[in-house]
Amino acid sequence: MANIGLYIELKDGVFKKSNRELLTLARRGGHNVTAVLFCPDVQPYLEELNGVRAVIHVEGADLSYQPDLYARTLASLIEEFKLDVFCGMHSAQGKDLFPRLAAKAKAGLVNDCLSVDLDERKAVKPVYSGKLLATYRVEGAKALFTLRPNVIAAEPAGANARPEIKKAALDGGDPAARIVDVIKSAAQMIDLNEAVIIVSGGRAMKAKENFALLEDLARVLHAGVGASRAAVDAGFASSDMQVGQTGKVVNPKLYIACGISGAIQHFVGMKTSKVIVAVNKDPEAPIFKKADYGIVGDLFTVVPLLKEELKKTLG
Repeated sequence: MANIGLYIELKDGVFKKSNRELLTLARRGGHNVTAVLFCPDVQPYLEELNGVRAVIHVEGADLSYQPDLYARTLASLIEEFKLDVFCGMHSAQGKDLFPRLAAKAKAGLVNDCLSVDLDERKAVKPVYSGKLLATYRVEGAKALFTLRPNVIAAEPAGANARPEIKKAALDGGDPAARIVDVIKSAAQMIDLNEAVIIVSGGRAMKAKENFALLEDLARVLHAGVGASRAAVDAGFASSDMQVGQTGKVVNPKLYIACGISGAIQHFVGMKTSKVIVAVNKDPEAPIFKKADYGIVGDLFTVVPLLKEELKKTLG
């Protein structure tokens, strides 16, 4: 039976929703599962972690995310606790951390997986800008995987016994590089990587102020707000909202594209959405060939009408 390690990601002390997908994946096979958390106090998260064998609580004077220190700490824990397979989420932090960890742990890594077989150390992921799906198998002694959010239906932990807690210390050495400042978006938005519904706008939004239309619709749907690269380059939206090949790869249940033409660079970032709805006044826009549902019309007319109808329907 494999020893499976999970990197449990916290954001401002909040247990991220996507961690439940990782836990569901690991619990299904009856594996020996060890979860690793970097936090001052592990107690608030133990209920979510029911069913894992052990929790490694990493302590330190400064636990703010520092990629080099985190990677060195995790590499030593993988070695010490003999974790054959180690998994995390393909979030912004996961994309930054796991390649560093692979180098330090001398492990094979498959990023952005749509499915993972922990016993066979095999994973399926998109390649060639999402045109194909490829199956990879890690042959080395240690295997690392990052899972794309929203690909597994999270299951509750149940009433299993609480895990054994083990203490570990953050690597205290000097990092090769240190994060000195993080500039957060002024808007309190839903994390696009974890969003179940996303409303995105393109160049046709015409101005930054017009994104308020999409924000109003998003509030009705409890959705995140995204943007195409064209909208970001034009200054209509911030870079943390960008969806696409050079932005965030998202996987919501519903993606509503407003005034987005459907360039391949954008499509790569949202093509695995379960349902795609397009709103565009150009009936020949490429987005309509990729959408499940399309509305031909001016978004400044359609979006407010859509918002009002959804308010009535959703109560």
